[in-house]
Amino acid sequence: MRKFVIAATALTTFGLTGCDTQKTVAVGAPVAEGAHAVAQIRTPDGADVGRATATEVTGGLRLTLDVHDLTPGTHGAHVHTVGRCDAPDFASAGGHWNPAGTKHGSMNPQGPHEGDLPNLIVGAGGRGTIGILLPGATMAGLLDTDGSAIVVHAKPDDLMTDPSGNSGARIACGVFSAG
Repeated sequence: MRKFVIAATALTTFGLTGCDTQKTVAVGAPVAEGAHAVAQIRTPDGADVGRATATEVTGGLRLTLDVHDLTPGTHGAHVHTVGRCDAPDFASAGGHWNPAGTKHGSMNPQGPHEGDLPNLIVGAGGRGTIGILLPGATMAGLLDTDGSAIVVHAKPDDLMTDPSGNSGARIACGVFSAG
């Protein structure tokens, strides 16, 4: 009897898995014809120093930030809530993109903001890159009625202190637009 139960269980399990036609798609996988947005990043004097791209992927947005001609060192970088970059201080970009109302920083137990990114490390040649998945983020949220901006700060982000990680002045900014 025991052999019959084991055999029946094995056949049932095999039969059920053989009928499973759902495909599992990993978070971060490309979305066919997914939307994307681009931001040209400029300094307060208008110099082009890079580009940010947000691409719709399964479960969120993939954000890449590529800069050049910036001061070498570690810089905080964040997505901000308003799609405006008025020089000289880029305060018009508002605070960090934070639709869930969390605290700042990936090291904060009550964080992070949706727009919190890892620190941008700029090498001796003035170049730096970040690539990150923002789980749960949407293109509709990024490009809402007042838009959003990418901001690079003068100092490193401590990844914990609310609201901005003590990352200092805003030294470069770009407004996202549908691409």
